[in-house]
Amino acid sequence: QVELVESGGGLVQAGGSLRLSCAASGRAGVTFSSYRMGWFRQAPGKAREFVAGVNWGGEYKYYAESVKGRFTISRDNTKNTVYLQMNSLKPEDTAVYYCAANRGYGHIMDGKNYDAWGQGTQVTVSS
Repeated sequence: QVELVESGGGLVQAGGSLRLSCAASGRAGVTFSSYRMGWFRQAPGKAREFVAGVNWGGEYKYYAESVKGRFTISRDNTKNTVYLQMNSLKPEDTAVYYCAANRGYGHIMDGKNYDAWGQGTQVTVSS
């Protein structure tokens, strides 16, 4: 099982940028590159929603329509880390952001397909 720890959240003004990081660790034999990775978010009173996902090698990336053109997901398998670069932030991007790891298959946008989750990092965008 992989363990995930997010960092990089904070308070930013609308139009600003943040870069979230998610570091993975696990028992011997767990290989980060064997996991597809995703970012999800949950705003107060709302359901968790998919934000971005990336395949094992980083070649294929998927985004929610609401963040396309503003957010970029990337991964560095040598550092066991996945990133979410968030530009042109809006107040509606305010949420707790979670990274998640998917060992198997299934739709990358469906949170039910993920096997491990981080504790979350708060992102607050002021208007």
